[in-house]
Amino acid sequence: MCSEKNSDVSCKDDVNQPKDAEDCSCQGCGSDCSCEDECSDDCSCGQGGGEMQVNFANYLMSMAYQAMIFLGELPNPATGQTERNIRQAKFLIDTLAMIQEKTRGNLSQEEEAFLSTSLGELRTKHLEAVEKEKSGKN
Repeated sequence: MCSEKNSDVSCKDDVNQPKDAEDCSCQGCGSDCSCEDECSDDCSCGQGGGEMQVNFANYLMSMAYQAMIFLGELPNPATGQTERNIRQAKFLIDTLAMIQEKTRGNLSQEEEAFLSTSLGELRTKHLEAVEKEKSGKN
């Protein structure tokens, strides 16, 4: 659900009128949302209370988000616990790399930038997680 930043109230003011967009953020991910005509519940994170849009960018974000959970960088939303499954994280990273390879030349600039940046960050986090695991066993 869209809400005022740092608050649990809606983006509408006391007379049920929309507030400025800079006053509003998604309760799910904290990103700014649009409150121009009506409070927006359609944040792309899918946690804002609205329905998540089905599109390629959200698919990529979902896979990258899952990889971060399996790398232990984010808590599992179902349990609230931080878990690590490096094998599953590697599978998701490799899947994103395959998607990048198979869609080369067919992505928008934004999709390509997101995919390249995400893969770079995920690969770095994966190497760090593997090193942590190795040092923990020594």
